[in-house]
Amino acid sequence: MPFHAGLDWGGASHAACIVDGTGRIVARLDVRHDANGLADMAARLQRIAPPAELPIAIERPSGLIVDALLAAGHPVIPIHPNVVKACRPRYRAAGGKSDADDAYMLADILRTDGHRFRPLIAASDEIKALCALVRGRGDLVAQRVALANQLRSLLEDFWPGAAAIFSAIDSPITLAFIGRYPTPNSANRLGEKRLASFMAQHAYSGRYSAAELLARLRAAPTGLAGDAEVEAKGEIVSALVAVLGRLVAEIARVSSRIEHAVADMADGRIVMSFPRAGRINAAQILAELGDVRERFPTEDQLAAEAGVCPVTHASGKSRGVVFRWACNKNLRLAITCFADNSRHACAWAAAIYNKARQRGCGHAHAVRILARAWIRVLWRAWQDRKPYDPSLHRAAASLA
Repeated sequence: MPFHAGLDWGGASHAACIVDGTGRIVARLDVRHDANGLADMAARLQRIAPPAELPIAIERPSGLIVDALLAAGHPVIPIHPNVVKACRPRYRAAGGKSDADDAYMLADILRTDGHRFRPLIAASDEIKALCALVRGRGDLVAQRVALANQLRSLLEDFWPGAAAIFSAIDSPITLAFIGRYPTPNSANRLGEKRLASFMAQHAYSGRYSAAELLARLRAAPTGLAGDAEVEAKGEIVSALVAVLGRLVAEIARVSSRIEHAVADMADGRIVMSFPRAGRINAAQILAELGDVRERFPTEDQLAAEAGVCPVTHASGKSRGVVFRWACNKNLRLAITCFADNSRHACAWAAAIYNKARQRGCGHAHAVRILARAWIRVLWRAWQDRKPYDPSLHRAAASLA
């Protein structure tokens, strides 16, 4: 008799439930999230059935416990939380919820509807490493933006000129300038000759002269804070500059690692072959796309995963097309960024974007339409393991 298991992911512990082919509960497990707990779970599951014959349903498709189940030989079947939520009224009318009940529900959904879901196939170690680097870099960039906004807001309170003298507040030369002159008083003796020396020291490559930058600095509003307040805020400015400078340097280091990693991968070179994909953006796409071709048997499934095709609601005489919220947000951001860049280097892409704008679509909508078109080409190149060739892309070749 076949067995099916469900595991409800927790923090310190996890709830597992095993049912037989009739839906009868065979065993319930309370799995501690430590080495002994995971080893005990593997041993108890093996006593029920061989790992290859005991599929396990879980809502979260990644993490340590998923890796442990795959390593033990169990087929792991991810079930989207929205599916679990929609199935909950089948099992209880009161709307209650518990970890043990959710584990049973996952096991029973797998028993009755398992044919609707695909087992998880682990990506290669190289893809996992690339994904960790790309997502980690994204988090660091978000922190950089937050700190840069905090620094700009603080400077605008008492030292607006320091935030306005150079273009980007988180650029190395801006951080160096603010680090040397954290308060208006510290820049009292700053003149054109001294500023020119500072610019040469930091290899300033902008188009403005020292006189123009100094005029911009002096044209900014004058802060009205008292001496004590200026000194206190100067201390916070120095702290933010120190943290932001180190963060910017680390982002550059991680970015370099990502660029080398994606260039060394065969699939990375495929994605990089697309117009204006670059290395960082190609790595962002590949990290979410992966190297398991079975994940996306059709281009439509990839488009849905990327969130670049709408959702249609049709019933009787009514029909509505709405934005797709349930998708891989990281993949959507990466593929739409690529699509937006591609229209500046590809006549075919520019034509699709312009036609969408002429129909009244906004910029974001037009970019998603273009991204959906690129998905067809990207999916084909990825499946065939061949780089992008405009001569094989008939629509692009016609505009060449």
